[in-house]
Amino acid sequence: MRVLIAAGGTAGHINPALAIAGGIKERWPKAEIHFAGRSGGMEYGLVTNGGYPFHPIEVHGIQRRISPQNLVRNAKAAWYLARSGSASRRILAKVEPALVIGTGGYVSGPVVRAAARKGILTAIHEQNAFPGVTNRLLAAEVDRIYAVSQTALDRLGYPEKGMVTGNPVPDSLFHQDRAKARKALRAEERVVILSFGGSLGAQRVNEVVAELAAWHLKNRNFLHVHATGGIEKNDFKTLAQKQGIDGQERFLIREYIHDMPAMLAAADLVICRAGALTIAELQAVGRASVLIPSPNVAENHQYHNAMELAKAGAAVVFEEKNLSGEKLIAAVDELTAKPQVLREMGEAARRLAHPESLHGIIEDLARLTGRE
Repeated sequence: MRVLIAAGGTAGHINPALAIAGGIKERWPKAEIHFAGRSGGMEYGLVTNGGYPFHPIEVHGIQRRISPQNLVRNAKAAWYLARSGSASRRILAKVEPALVIGTGGYVSGPVVRAAARKGILTAIHEQNAFPGVTNRLLAAEVDRIYAVSQTALDRLGYPEKGMVTGNPVPDSLFHQDRAKARKALRAEERVVILSFGGSLGAQRVNEVVAELAAWHLKNRNFLHVHATGGIEKNDFKTLAQKQGIDGQERFLIREYIHDMPAMLAAADLVICRAGALTIAELQAVGRASVLIPSPNVAENHQYHNAMELAKAGAAVVFEEKNLSGEKLIAAVDELTAKPQVLREMGEAARRLAHPESLHGIIEDLARLTGRE
């Protein structure tokens, strides 16, 4: 069986695609799995490092804000879009897949659509509570829809051919040794806070976390690990020095969290953005959170992701435009005042988890393809 997976843009689209690819290989070891994506996108490195054949296709999104630069970008995007249908058909002719799966990003649109119109079996996976425009357009044409939540499935509009699967995450997240992780940090009985704004960093998140750290270093015996992100690391060092929090043993500054499963296991409270995979990880580990959705994403989907946890009692949500250091401090002060509050929020998060996500997707693909 040959399978073509189209994914691109962000890790939130690409990592589920890689998880599904791994699940297919485990179920059908002789399956040939190919990927389609942008050669200049994040997907190229992640996919080729995974050892999968990669087929480049250029598709760019339309910029909604009007500016001279965006007019040029939109003209280029329109040119690529006009060519995407024929490029997709060439890839399909070369790979000859029995199944095509799209996991989001602009590149998945023309590839999955071309496959559906050729009568090839197709499926899409939606990672966000508010579906992206690509999957909303594809939903009518594909054979199967896998969605992060019932809300997402309802918004896609075709529940009769869909199922709620959640987002596939590494199985290790469900089996972390919390005691071991806390011992490695020398946390003892202290409340552990983990904060980050993404791999590149987020200026506003860094600013309010610096204010929070200055407060709790004077007023609380917390152990706090914060990841600045690659772009923001130098600015945060300056900010930390100004706030008098640099070099403090109870405030550990990192550029990036390389051991995320263990750090989530050790934490009592997580302060972060609300990307689809971050939400899935919080659910898998069962961790209370303060979520600060990025305002710089399509369809404001991080806000909708965050509200799924907030409605379940698993998170407190601040929109960035309404956030201040004082508000974050007040929220953390209240949440940590009673240990059972964080435990109850963590349990609420865990109830939203889908430990069988990948298994459910693979089993349904087996039924779809008749290869059970």
